[in-house]
Amino acid sequence: MMIPPFLSIDPATRHVSLDASNPAFYSDPNAVYAALHVHCPTFYWEQQKQWFFTGYDHVNSLLRDRRFGRQILHIATREELGLPEPDQHVANFDLAERYSLLELEPPEHTRLRTLVNRAFVSRHVERMKPELAELANKLIDGFEKNNEVELLSAFADVIPVTMIARMIGIPEEMGPQLLKWSHAYIRMYLFGRTREDEDGAERAAKEFSDYVKTAIAQRRANPRDDLLTHMIHTEHKGQYLSEDELVSTTIVLLNAGHEATVHQIGNSARIILESGRDPAALFKDEATTERTVEESLRICAPVHIFQRWALEPVEIDGISFKRGDKVSLILAAANLDPAKYSDPLTFKPDRNEAPNLSFGAGIHFCIGAPLARLELNVVLPILFERLPGLRLAHTPMVKDVYHFHGLDRLDLAW
Repeated sequence: MMIPPFLSIDPATRHVSLDASNPAFYSDPNAVYAALHVHCPTFYWEQQKQWFFTGYDHVNSLLRDRRFGRQILHIATREELGLPEPDQHVANFDLAERYSLLELEPPEHTRLRTLVNRAFVSRHVERMKPELAELANKLIDGFEKNNEVELLSAFADVIPVTMIARMIGIPEEMGPQLLKWSHAYIRMYLFGRTREDEDGAERAAKEFSDYVKTAIAQRRANPRDDLLTHMIHTEHKGQYLSEDELVSTTIVLLNAGHEATVHQIGNSARIILESGRDPAALFKDEATTERTVEESLRICAPVHIFQRWALEPVEIDGISFKRGDKVSLILAAANLDPAKYSDPLTFKPDRNEAPNLSFGAGIHFCIGAPLARLELNVVLPILFERLPGLRLAHTPMVKDVYHFHGLDRLDLAW
């Protein structure tokens, strides 16, 4: 396995040097993951000053390991851990994140997730199939005659945000604004974020929160059959969600409910077209469609990294962690582990191997996975069936960020 020239690996110390902002890396991270699997599947990333895991079994078990958690301040103070005080210039962002399902640990996580979970189980989500198909067809009606399209703006951006907005009870004409807030908001999660990124995320969090508070007030006055009303009026063991919990939960559902799926619609369309396989065979029936979708999720996952705090001293793969250490799990690399997948860098929808880890595992398994899977299983067959002869018009442009893997543009023609 060739080591890319921009990657430096010292197998003896398991130290790796890699600039995440290098286009050669973020354009094709799979090549780097393949080299890491050969030489150093558990490694210390010098630029990030943290240990990372890429092996399937390690990532899968660490996602479920209760010695690690998404937060640490529920069991230790900042002073004990030597953590700095929170930055005041991102106070609104921190408040919006305080009760995020992604960040909480039990018992708070259990309570919030129980209240929200009912809306996302497969049988509820399945009912959205007809309106999902109708939306996909309507969007294609709008550009079919042009014989060309930039797929993200005309199709992939619109579908997930429209569906999650409808589900929660947010007017779908808010879609473009929700996308702007979301794009600004998630820049806080990126490596090497700038003060400009932080200020943009803070503004987005404030505006987003204010909007959600207004929507909550409207639902309190006029309940409807939507998820927001359900979250306001449903109790768990005698407790209702507080205003701050409602705001955090609504924001995380809106962000997570579309950001990754937008990326995955583009990623999947690209990988299918680049594979040279016949779309008619890939989407022949529900079973082949499902396999195609799962394989595209495996080979080009939209979210690459999830982090965990060590909640107690623990040793993993010969590395000792003390309480308060952070570790990173590369989901997208675990999906390429040659110990689990034959010829892992090849798109093979007929493979019958380990399930992909693109939605995580354990108590933080993605609550929106049934919705994301439904969207991909419905809209991708419609896209390829409606536009026979679909092809790449230009080389796809990958977003200039690592961590969330997706395209900036996907220009197609037929």
